[in-house]
Amino acid sequence: MHSGEGEQPFNYAVGEYGSRFLTEIRDNKKFMGVRCPKCKKVYIPPRKLCGPCFTEMDEWVEVASEGVLYSFTILRFAFLDPETGEKKPVPYGYAFIKLDGADTCFQHFVEIKDESKVKVGARVKAIFKEKREGKIVDIEHFVVVD
Repeated sequence: MHSGEGEQPFNYAVGEYGSRFLTEIRDNKKFMGVRCPKCKKVYIPPRKLCGPCFTEMDEWVEVASEGVLYSFTILRFAFLDPETGEKKPVPYGYAFIKLDGADTCFQHFVEIKDESKVKVGARVKAIFKEKREGKIVDIEHFVVVD
């Protein structure tokens, strides 16, 4: 892990489901979730058990890389992103995004070019990095598309 000029040797495991989720993003620019066989809820990011049903889930489904802003905040202070060590441009957004085909929200950064277009219900799409490494920051950010 790098942050600015500092480096700290740190790794963590994301488990079987998290690994597949990140691998699909890295290799295919796809979001994969899992569907509960009982209530049919699709989870992004994927998890092994459905919380309300306590049912094990193993049906993988692809969801869209576009969705809607469910909630968001706009930040106006700069900081070094601990994942990249790079300074975040201001302003930037952080949002809960409900991808098309999913029943849960996914959290990520939103690029802010025109604040008047950033609103609950706005359509957004994922922008992937050109060179992906199997990390959540392979999704550079989301942009408003309407």
